[in-house]
Amino acid sequence: MSDFPELTTKAAEDGAESLDHRLIAEPLDYILAEHHRQRTLCQWVDRLAAEPALDRRLARLVAQHIAREMTLHVIDEEEDLFPLLRRRALPEDQIDKVLGLLSGEHAAEGRLGREAVDGLLDALERGDVLLSEEFRHKLRTFSAGQRRHLAVENAVVMPIAERRLTRKDREGLARRMAARRGISLRGATCD
Repeated sequence: MSDFPELTTKAAEDGAESLDHRLIAEPLDYILAEHHRQRTLCQWVDRLAAEPALDRRLARLVAQHIAREMTLHVIDEEEDLFPLLRRRALPEDQIDKVLGLLSGEHAAEGRLGREAVDGLLDALERGDVLLSEEFRHKLRTFSAGQRRHLAVENAVVMPIAERRLTRKDREGLARRMAARRGISLRGATCD
């Protein structure tokens, strides 16, 4: 994104680099890898919230990840994964209530994420060296919500997706995720 500077070598070493897009050919693996990156993001957010002094490099990294990667991830789930699961899940999976809860959380977390990005970008633009306690509390709230959300997705949603989605479902999911990112999956198929 042009709003953000290029990631530094140090940021790449911290795990900020994008996932290998070839992994999209296995969309459930890609989603799980994104979940892992989001847990890393929570650690970064917690680091920002722990001290009033602004770590400018980390603030840019967090803002970039929330604005780009998390936005795409939520769209992957809301527009593709969750509807597929609603069609494929069996009654005993009892997934509708869980997916409804997660969709509500996506909306609330989206608002908190936008506030985090806006606050970090504003602080960077103004040259602030300190973050207010109120803003740091918002960051902690965002991080805690993300962790709870990821725990439910990893423990409930992903195992059901593994069991219920067909090869064709996964191929379609992979194509849509790749198209959303502007990449081609020529010849890639799900096993």
